[in-house]
Amino acid sequence: MDFEVWPEAIELGRMFEQEGHELALVGGPVRDLLLHRASHDLDFCTSARPEEFEPILRRFGHDGFWDMGRKFGTLGAMRRRADGTEVKVEVTTYRSDKYDPDSRKPAVSYGDSLEGDLSRRDFTVNAMALRVPDLRFVDPFGGANDIAKGILRTPVDPRQSFEDDPLRMMRAVRFVAQLGFRIEPDTAVAITEMTDRIEIVSAERVRDELVKLLLSERPHEGVEALVDSGLADIVLPEIPALQLEIDEHHRHKDVFEHTLRVLDRAIALETGPDGPVPAPDLTLRLAALLHDIGKPATRRFEPRGKVSFHHHDAVGAKMVRKRMKALHFDHSMIDDVSALVNMHLRFHGYVEEPWTDAAVRRYVKDSGPLYERLNRLTRADATTRNRRKALIFEQAMDELESRVKKLKEQEDLNAIRPDLNGNDIIEILGVEPGPMVGRAYRHMLDFRLDHGPTSRAEAQAELERWAREQG
Repeated sequence: MDFEVWPEAIELGRMFEQEGHELALVGGPVRDLLLHRASHDLDFCTSARPEEFEPILRRFGHDGFWDMGRKFGTLGAMRRRADGTEVKVEVTTYRSDKYDPDSRKPAVSYGDSLEGDLSRRDFTVNAMALRVPDLRFVDPFGGANDIAKGILRTPVDPRQSFEDDPLRMMRAVRFVAQLGFRIEPDTAVAITEMTDRIEIVSAERVRDELVKLLLSERPHEGVEALVDSGLADIVLPEIPALQLEIDEHHRHKDVFEHTLRVLDRAIALETGPDGPVPAPDLTLRLAALLHDIGKPATRRFEPRGKVSFHHHDAVGAKMVRKRMKALHFDHSMIDDVSALVNMHLRFHGYVEEPWTDAAVRRYVKDSGPLYERLNRLTRADATTRNRRKALIFEQAMDELESRVKKLKEQEDLNAIRPDLNGNDIIEILGVEPGPMVGRAYRHMLDFRLDHGPTSRAEAQAELERWAREQG
């Protein structure tokens, strides 16, 4: 089989061979070679114990060495090429793990063969190896054939594989999104039958797989696989809940299918690396996936067969915050995604009646650094098949963005502050710091948003008028 292999892999193989040790490139890098995909980090396994190959790795890794995985038999190193690119390698002693059924963490025991090590891997497409430096291809479980067929299959019985490590079920749906493969039927049945096992996996591990799924090339297919497998019922139940039954008159669309369309459209609106929302953008993709999760809780059947979802934006924002906290996302990501969900209907009033400059300033001020993402989420959410309505919506959004651009040329909308600060208010009103100053400051901010920049004299006159009104 013809391979174009990293020269560093061959060099490292020679270094191990000189010391009498076996070394093989394994897992993702071998799979990606067959798929002609880029692979930046190189994983190896070896017959040597960590204490035996540590000196080799330290010599190889001119620019870095780490041993955080020593207790699992793993050491890592890094070197920089002449062009500045980094090559990171991790080497692990052949393993033969034994699992506790109440935990996905194996009791590590070293193995004695490459084939035995490959048998403990998650899927056949990741259970291939390339011995270095002689480049002998090792594929005991037919991984190359499965790549050609585009299927995901476990090297051993899938029930045993998922019993040993339930996170492999999440990895399966993630690989659907990343590789465009389908899950082999027996493997898919095993996942469906064993979804409860995912509950022993930490929230952080589940979150990491969801993130990788969403940042992949095909998150639409990954989300469908997550729902079809039944895993979503446990790890992200708000999404399968969107599969609302269509009413008998078919007057409202399936919210789940709508959500997948919004996700696709939002991704298409991401920009290049120099644009305002560089692809792939996790914040935008999470907001697109979760923007309508408040609909099931707010659904009401109205007269004449109509269906409403009043306040699903606000309700959904609270649900987003709760679910993302449960999945241990960081606070800033939770704040941003919940804010986008809360504001995703804000623009719709503009379509019916264009806003004043004051309303435009408020929109920009309230969205803050999320302005570009909010506009893209709003555009993505407009999935109507009525061409006339779609055109009106697009024109209104274009007009808003044009108005914002012009206003930004006149003033810094992202840094709007009242024309009088807290000290000014205290001096003019002759009051002590306290709640009154806060109320006055908020009023002057509203005045600034409504009227744009004003002179100090105009601002002082407005403050004094407000103060008299307050008594």
